[in-house]
Amino acid sequence: MNRISNFLYRRPRLLLSLLLLPPLIWFVVVYLGSLASMLVNSFYALDGFTGKVVRQFTLQTYAKLLDPTNVQIFARTTMMALCVTVACMLIGFPLAYYIARFASRRLKTLLYLAVTLPLWSSYVVRVYSWKLILSQEGIVSWFMRLVHLDGFLRLYLSLPTVGGPSLAVSMTGIFVVFVYVWLPYMVLPIQSALERVPKSLLEASGDLGANPNQTFRNVVLPLALPGVVAGSIFTFSLTLGDFIVPSLFGSSSFFIGKAVLTYQGTSGNIPLAAAITMGPIVIMITYLLIARRLGAFDAL
Repeated sequence: MNRISNFLYRRPRLLLSLLLLPPLIWFVVVYLGSLASMLVNSFYALDGFTGKVVRQFTLQTYAKLLDPTNVQIFARTTMMALCVTVACMLIGFPLAYYIARFASRRLKTLLYLAVTLPLWSSYVVRVYSWKLILSQEGIVSWFMRLVHLDGFLRLYLSLPTVGGPSLAVSMTGIFVVFVYVWLPYMVLPIQSALERVPKSLLEASGDLGANPNQTFRNVVLPLALPGVVAGSIFTFSLTLGDFIVPSLFGSSSFFIGKAVLTYQGTSGNIPLAAAITMGPIVIMITYLLIARRLGAFDAL
């Protein structure tokens, strides 16, 4: 053992390679291997007569993505992901700013606990709890009846896009649950980015005559932008691929995750499910390229 230790001590690069080799093998085989398998299967097609997968290269499956139904699925999911991301930004940035700049050490600990506490419980349990909260017999409907606003709630639920039989079966319910579930993933990166903003820059900005709004717009926001982008990557990508929330709170309107589950599990159309799975990957790559073009990663 001493000889091995001395041998590795004299060769730090070899030691580093040996330490990184197992996780790299896992990453290449499991993660990239599964993506490669999906990519290959997306170029196959399903025989309409036998129901078997025809393992011949074809773009027939990708052509089906242009069907109006599948286009609506992509548009609906992308719009929901954008709305959830913007809402998490609007809610998470003020909270993260307060934690980073104004909260005392004790209060900061309590706020950290409040933000991360939902992550300690099961994802499914949290989602099911909102199913009870937003149902017709839930606390939201009870409160609206208590303050005599149940008529307004019924009017809102009658709207064609955001409404439904109840909040628990509506686009609004999906949106509320997504924001609740992914909000910590927006708050923590923004707070971490704001913690790295030197106070000397803020003081220098004030000494040069900038008011608080100008300091925030020209100093704080550009330096916090990488944290905002990091949080948005979490919220946007997680919303794109989630199928549990749309399945529990949605109606007959499909999202990408629910469509993949249906095509792969119920219909057995693995090529179409694989082709649809490539959609979020392309969307996220496009999103990252746009963020890089806007200089969101310059401060990293």
